Amino acid sequence: MGAARGRAARDRGAVPARGPGVRWCCTGLVLVLAACGGDQPPPPPGQRIISVAPNLTELLYAAGAAEQLVAVSEYSDYPEAARALPRIGDAFRLDYERIVELAPTVAVVWATGTPPEVAARLDALGIPVVSIPTRNLEDVAVALETLGELAGTDDVAARAAAEYRAGIAELRERYRARAPLRVFIQIDDAPLFTVGGSHLMSEIVELCGGQNVFADAAAPALPVDLESVLARAPQAILSTDDGDPREYWVRFDGLAAVATGSVYRAPADLLARPSPRLVAGATEVCAQLDDARARSVQ
Repeated sequence: MGAARGRAARDRGAVPARGPGVRWCCTGLVLVLAACGGDQPPPPPGQRIISVAPNLTELLYAAGAAEQLVAVSEYSDYPEAARALPRIGDAFRLDYERIVELAPTVAVVWATGTPPEVAARLDALGIPVVSIPTRNLEDVAVALETLGELAGTDDVAARAAAEYRAGIAELRERYRARAPLRVFIQIDDAPLFTVGGSHLMSEIVELCGGQNVFADAAAPALPVDLESVLARAPQAILSTDDGDPREYWVRFDGLAAVATGSVYRAPADLLARPSPRLVAGATEVCAQLDDARARSVQ
């Protein structure tokens, strides 16, 4: 069951990594947003856009490109209007025949979530591909600005990016002096799966004054054994897995997070989908960690 949930989470668009900023560059028909030399202009506005990840759908709507979206991936359920758009499959199983029928002028893919072979297949079909990385909190604002440029909705996108940056900055200022708190971030329980320090969710925990107990891991996401989690003695556990995480951890009453009741279900869609809603997700995580701090001193 855990493995199935893990695959579903990856299909929905989970566990992005953190990394460098973005610039335009070209390779054949593929327009890639990545750290590479030689800036190139994006495609002209007035596009027929397909989105192959739910977070990209959210970003396109926020950037003002809704009228140019002709199809989206499965699990694109926000905003509500996205539910009415044609579906083209998920990140691992696109319906290429349907895509060709829709005659898109550009496909927007997720640099850290869309399999490379998917982008290559779209390219082979003659569809220009724009790859959007969202490896850290700032990348979301940059993605909004880039998609606004792509769609010709720069003003809308600039306002959305400014609002998002202001929300993150406000949280950073509010929680910068909070007492450190050791946090285990649980993505799945069978097997136990977490994120390393390069992961965006780790950055959110740090924003709230927490310390990811696996921040020293080189991989952005990784399986871990139970003994290593217990040895790192988290004071709070944040789970984006399905169900109530307390059912899994209740047997370990010697663990500080369990003893103080500091085991929380974090808002999965708000955290696993890098989009402007990360502000809302981070706000909830910060409140949960504040609750854990209060419990730890009782």
